[in-house]
This record gives sequence, structure tokens and C-alpha cells, in this order.
Amino acid sequence: MQAYPQDLPNQNYKAMSFLEYYYNNIIKYDLINRYNYKNIKEIPKLKKIVLNFGCKTSELKKLSTSLLFLQLITTKKGKLTISKQSNIILKIRKGNPVGCKVILVKTSMYKFLYKLLLEVLPRLKSRILLKKTFYNNTLTYNFENIMIFKELEKNYLVFNLLKNLQVTFITNSITNEELFFLLNSFKLPTGLTKSLANVTQLVECNLAKIKVKGSNPFFCLNHIG
Repeated sequence: MQAYPQDLPNQNYKAMSFLEYYYNNIIKYDLINRYNYKNIKEIPKLKKIVLNFGCKTSELKKLSTSLLFLQLITTKKGKLTISKQSNIILKIRKGNPVGCKVILVKTSMYKFLYKLLLEVLPRLKSRILLKKTFYNNTLTYNFENIMIFKELEKNYLVFNLLKNLQVTFITNSITNEELFFLLNSFKLPTGLTKSLANVTQLVECNLAKIKVKGSNPFFCLNHIG
């Protein structure tokens, strides 16, 4: 059973506020029930999303196009990343720009996540083929085809040479199991379900609770484990 933003009690609908509301009132309780945290600061949360383009050249045209693309899909200005060492093979000197990135936090982070879940990921032919990398407390998606972002449809000739957009989700989770649980609760594809067999059932059960004003999220938690 699904809950929709317009069904939230006493709250005006905003894309980013719905996901933030969902985390604070559903996912957080799911995590507490599953891992029995003693300190509220231990509860895993999504801290920021980093969008990054790496370039094998410091060509100004490609860098400026990458910056424009990041601003189009996030409405935030990006910044150049600088080479920390020289690379003779790629003919890049130390201090030269080698890419660009934008860091999203708080409201802008949830707004982009909403776009990703409702507009971008559904346009993928297969989520299984989406390249994913896990490292410590992060998950990175590598989008080889950036044309799945609808903002680019009318400007294909400008952005058609851009490839390999990296979208990294940074959390404060300590273990991989906590990381996967958090990301799967947001319905982000991880490709790993062994330790999270009950996450989908848990999330769908508690999503229904959002519709009921004054309901207790722990109601569903006691029946799943």
C-alpha cells in the first residue's frame, strides 16, 4: 500500500519535505527497532549527495559544459576539482582542473533524491545494469547515459559528449548492513538483498501508517523480524 505526499497530515506538500518526513517518522524508527541504538546520534542518515564529473583533459569547453549540466539538474552551482599531482600520460599538470562537482545537503539533497526516484531511475531500461560502487559508508552510481535526465532532451547537441556522471550518497552508517538497510528503505537500488529480506515488507507496511494521523510506527515493526 502506498502513501502519497498529498495524504500527509497537517503538512503542505513539497517534494523534499515528504522524503524528509518519511525518514524522520518511518525509516528512523525502523532502524531503531532493528539495531537497538542507545544514542540517537548513532542512527544512520543520509548526510549529503555528491555529483561528480571526472575529465581526462582540462579542456575548458568540456569543463564548462559539465558545470552547466550539474547546475541544470540540481539548480546549484558546481565547482571545479583540481589535480593534486601531475600526470604525464594524460598531459595534466598539478593544479589544473580535471573535473567538476556539486555537493547537495539538507533541502537540496532531498529535492534531488526525489527527482532521482520519480523521474530518473524509472527511465533506466534495467536497474540491474546500473553500475554501483560501495566504499565504507557510501554508495556511488555511475550513469553512463546522462540523457535520462529530462532537462537535457532539448539540448542534446550540447551535452551528448558527456558521459559517466557519478552520484555518491554519503551516510554516517558504521556497517554495510546499516548502509544497505537505509538505502533500500529509500527505495534506492543496491542489488543486495541477502541481509535485507524484510526491508520491502517493512517499508510498505509503515508507508501505510503515514496516512493515518496519530498512528504508531512501531505497530508494524513488532510483526517483522
